[in-house]
Amino acid sequence: MAQTRGLPDFSELAERQGPAVVNISTTHVVRGQAQMMPFPFDESDPAFEFFKRFIPRHPGGAVPRDFENKSLGSGFIVSGDGYILTNAHVVDGADEVTVRLTDKREFKAKTIGADKRTDVALLKIDATDLPVVKLGDPAQLKVGEWVVAIGSPFGFENSVTAGIVSAKGRSLPQENYVPFIQTDVAINPGNSGGPLFNMRGEVVGINSQIYSRSGGYMGVSFAIPIDVAMEIQGQLRASGKVSRGRLGVVIQEVNKELAESLGLGKAMGAVVNSVEKGGPADKAGIEAGDVILRFDGKAINNSADLPRMVASTRPGTRSVVQLWRKGASREIGVVIGEVPDDKLASAKPQRGNRSVEQPANRLGLVVSELTADQKRELKMTSGLLIEDVRGTSARTDLRPGDIIIALISKGATTEVRTVEQFNKLLSRFDKGSNITLLIRRGEMQTFISIKGINGN
Repeated sequence: MAQTRGLPDFSELAERQGPAVVNISTTHVVRGQAQMMPFPFDESDPAFEFFKRFIPRHPGGAVPRDFENKSLGSGFIVSGDGYILTNAHVVDGADEVTVRLTDKREFKAKTIGADKRTDVALLKIDATDLPVVKLGDPAQLKVGEWVVAIGSPFGFENSVTAGIVSAKGRSLPQENYVPFIQTDVAINPGNSGGPLFNMRGEVVGINSQIYSRSGGYMGVSFAIPIDVAMEIQGQLRASGKVSRGRLGVVIQEVNKELAESLGLGKAMGAVVNSVEKGGPADKAGIEAGDVILRFDGKAINNSADLPRMVASTRPGTRSVVQLWRKGASREIGVVIGEVPDDKLASAKPQRGNRSVEQPANRLGLVVSELTADQKRELKMTSGLLIEDVRGTSARTDLRPGDIIIALISKGATTEVRTVEQFNKLLSRFDKGSNITLLIRRGEMQTFISIKGINGN
C-alpha cells in the first residue's frame, strides 16, 4: 500500500531565506506648475478641521502641481556588499529608490544598470555583511515541482506564497531573450523582482510577470530563470549595460506543414524569412528559405531558441550554423554582430488596385501581376499581388495586399513570376495536397502553409 504524503512545510525555507529578500519602493517626481486654488472652507466652517488635513494650503493660495508617483516591488541580495537583483520595470523612471530590509533598516539604492529586454536590474546599497540567497540551477527544475515566492505583494513585506512549476521554457510575445518558468504561485503587484525558490532554498528565478485579465493573480505567473538573470547582472556590474549577439535575420516557427514543404523529416528549427542586407547572416551566405537547425552545435527545437542562443554569444565570435537548404544539410561559419540600441521600425503594407470580377485560383486566391510602378516602388522584379482571399486560404493568415514571392513543396522552391505560371504550378498538385508560400508583407517576409488545396 502506497504511503500517503502530506503537503510540504515551507516554514524553515521562509525563515532561512526571508532575510535576504528586500522591499523596494521608488519615487518618480512628475513636474508641473503651481496653480491658484482657494481653500474651499474658512475657519468658521465645521468642515474646516476635517478637510485641512487632506487639502494642503500654501502661501498665496497656490497649490503646487508637482506630485510624486510611488510604486513598490521586491528584490533579493546576491552579494554581502550590497548588490541586489530586481526587475527593470520596478525601477524604470525612478528618481529615488529605497531598499528596506527585514530588520527595518532602509537604504537609498543606486541603480547600477537595467536591461529592459530581459527585465533585469542591478541595484547597490552602501552596506556590508548582508544575508545573501543561494543560487540554484533552473535546468534541474521539473514540471510539477514545488516552488516558493517571497516578496511584497501590495506592500505586504516578506509574504510567502507557494505553488508548482507549470511549464518551462515559455516564450511570451515581444520577449525574445527569456525562456520563462511558468508557475501557479500567487504573484501580485509588489511581488515583481522577488525570488522564486526551489525546495532546497535555492533561487531559481525572478518573478517578473503574470497573465491576468483583471490586473490580479489568475494562476499563471512567469519567472526569469536565475542563470539568465545572473549573466545579465554580471554584464551590468562590469559595464552598466548589456551586449548581445546578433545574426541579422527574421525567423518564424517551422510547423508540420512547412516542414513537409521543405522536405524536413520533422518540424524543428527556425526558418529564415528574410536576411538583413549587409548583416552578419548575409555576409556568411545565409539565405531566405534556409532552416537553421543548430547553432554552435546546439539543436534549435523551437524558433524561440535561436534568438536566445545568438544573444548570449559575444559579438565578434565566429559561430557555426547548421542549415537545411533545398533538401540538404550544410554548415556555414558566421561572425556574430551586436544588437544595436532599441529602435522602432515602421513598415507600411503595399496594396495594389483591386481587380473586378476576377476568379479565384485553386487556393482561393485572387492574384494579379505587379505593375511596373509597383515593382519599382517595392524594388522587386517579380511576384503576384493578392487581391482577395477566399475558400481554403481564408482560414490562413494570408491577407489582401500580400505579395507571393515563391511556392515551396517537398523541398523545392519555385519563384512565382506570372499568374499563368502560378496556376500551372498549382495544377500539378493533387487535391488535398499541402503547400507553402513565401509572402512579402510590407518590409517583412513570412512563410504561410496551406493545408489541403481544392480541386480544379
